[in-house]
Amino acid sequence: MRTRVLLTALLAGPAFGLGLGVAALAASPARGVPVKIGVLNDRSGVYADISGEGSVVAARMAVEDFRPQGHGLAVEVLSGDHQNKPAIGAGLARAWYAREGVDAIFDVPTSSVALAVHEVAREANKVFVDSGAGTADLTGPQCSPNTVHWTFDTVALANGTGGAMVRRGGDTWFFVTADYAFGEAVQRDTTALIERRGGRVLGAVKTPFPAFDFAPALRQAQGSGAKVIGLANAGGDTIGAVREAARLRLAEGGQALAGLLIFSSDIHALTPKVAQGLVLTEPFYWDLNDGTRAFSDRFARFAGGRKPTAAQAGVYAGVLHYLKAVEALGSAADGSNVVAKMKEIPTDDPLFGKGTIRADGRKIHDMYLFEVKKPAESKGEWDLYRTLATIPGAEAFRPLDQGGCPLVVKAARADGTRP
Repeated sequence: MRTRVLLTALLAGPAFGLGLGVAALAASPARGVPVKIGVLNDRSGVYADISGEGSVVAARMAVEDFRPQGHGLAVEVLSGDHQNKPAIGAGLARAWYAREGVDAIFDVPTSSVALAVHEVAREANKVFVDSGAGTADLTGPQCSPNTVHWTFDTVALANGTGGAMVRRGGDTWFFVTADYAFGEAVQRDTTALIERRGGRVLGAVKTPFPAFDFAPALRQAQGSGAKVIGLANAGGDTIGAVREAARLRLAEGGQALAGLLIFSSDIHALTPKVAQGLVLTEPFYWDLNDGTRAFSDRFARFAGGRKPTAAQAGVYAGVLHYLKAVEALGSAADGSNVVAKMKEIPTDDPLFGKGTIRADGRKIHDMYLFEVKKPAESKGEWDLYRTLATIPGAEAFRPLDQGGCPLVVKAARADGTRP
């Protein structure tokens, strides 16, 4: 595997409908406050479909839609491959912040990498807006004035999918857990929910990340007799586990699968024939409303016909909001000031609607409980979900006073209130 990380300057060219092509940009450099954005993610591994080049497309679309020259900004977008390795992700983040002049990093799936970049951004006083990682620890005791966690987290996933399965009678669980930060966090947060609601966890088995053979773990889960097998993994690992569960005919034995982090790209790869009936939680789906459909159709033209995932939608919305904050300040230089402004300005975009960013850095918006359609119900390649419920943001995410974030206490003292 390559140890050298891809670094590409992506200037928005004519394919994105901007008024200036590359040659014109070279002849007439953009004037305004310089802003450099880095999209850091998995471009070649198990999470490439979730984020990858699609997240770069989303960032460039956000820049185009913001029309930076009309707002006094000159924006450049870079991309890099962290290869799902914390050391590579942190190393590239340091290089970007210190030598490349990057002001903000976006996306960063893989929770262990996200936690590493989170610390680098704090040290460098730059901005980190995460849309691809799940761990709620980003807004817990290690929260940072430089980080915004945009799209979803392990608490929201537990409240959505875990809560739905327990309500359906799934009160005994066995976890198949990816052996890294996200898997551990989503198992922890789902276990807490199960136990609060009177259920029990009968056992768990860790699998390597990434994993290539789920049969031993799933046979162990099968032998536990648990009503629900919780897949505490994502991306290619989830796809592999669901396929193996179908091969082992676990559903025929009365056990239900709970995919605790599933994206539309995963279901597209599996097909409704394999994934039908699977219940999952997402904050975004391309076919939710007119705004999501219009964005997704446009995205698909630049992404080989693929519809955007929630992580890619989070990049788009996060970049838009970040640019609004930079414009308001007139500078991108001080990361903590930019994030403070992002918290001050209400969020509003066509993909997630109106929302807020709390003192702990958690972006609040609705989550949705979906069920994968049966093949006969699907009217097209990307017609994958039916909506079971809308979960209001205030109910989906961890209460502000329960995360242990020091920034919450600091903000409460400043306001003269209790956290």
